[in-house]
Amino acid sequence: MRALARLLVAVLCCGGSAGPAAAQELVTDLTDHLVQITTAFHGANIVLFGTAPGGGDVIVTVRGPTRDVVIHRKHRVAGIWLNDTGLVLTGVPGFYAVFASRPLERLLSPSLQTLEGVGLDALTIAAPDASDGDDVAADRAALIDDFRRRGLYIAGTGAVKFLGGKLFRTTVVFPADTPVGTYTIESFLIRDGVVIASDSTPFAVEKAGLPAEINDFSRDHGLTYGILAVCAAAMTGWVSTLLFRRV
Repeated sequence: MRALARLLVAVLCCGGSAGPAAAQELVTDLTDHLVQITTAFHGANIVLFGTAPGGGDVIVTVRGPTRDVVIHRKHRVAGIWLNDTGLVLTGVPGFYAVFASRPLERLLSPSLQTLEGVGLDALTIAAPDASDGDDVAADRAALIDDFRRRGLYIAGTGAVKFLGGKLFRTTVVFPADTPVGTYTIESFLIRDGVVIASDSTPFAVEKAGLPAEINDFSRDHGLTYGILAVCAAAMTGWVSTLLFRRV
């Protein structure tokens, strides 16, 4: 509610000010700047509100923390399927979403989409250690398809809705396995195929409660955590054996 109130004030100020320099072209904010992952976490929604006093189209991107991902291909050797050594893809966002008020191809040229980092095709996922025999494009496409199936990569054309011509909003849905870290939401105001203004809003996804305590303990006391994990697994196996014997 505070975010929406700030945007309403911005709209009123823009509408009542004189002079072209008095109004901001684009103002955005979030309903919440923190997503907390607890034991009962099954996903979350964050609403981005914005105002574009001069009109135009809006594109919104959401980018999560990047990491390296190893892609393994299976090969059949003597009737057994084995993984290869793997291809390392770098700069992979743990979460990425793009929303627009109209189809992207009607708003920005492919070159501008790449320049602004808008769209799944513009993701800067690379394979610096790839050899001539590696099919990087196929591995990259397979990774993106997998993330899309898991709800971690989203392309939602038409998800940016205008309210009354100036205010707009979009809802970002985070799945249960959303990675923790610092996220950035970028909004772009588009007119006649050109980016007129942009705005960036950060937020965080953090573990809270028991998951946070376990994470901190594993980081600060790695050896003890490993021993406890092995003991817990052994105990679980022993109890399962007893139960199946009785059955």
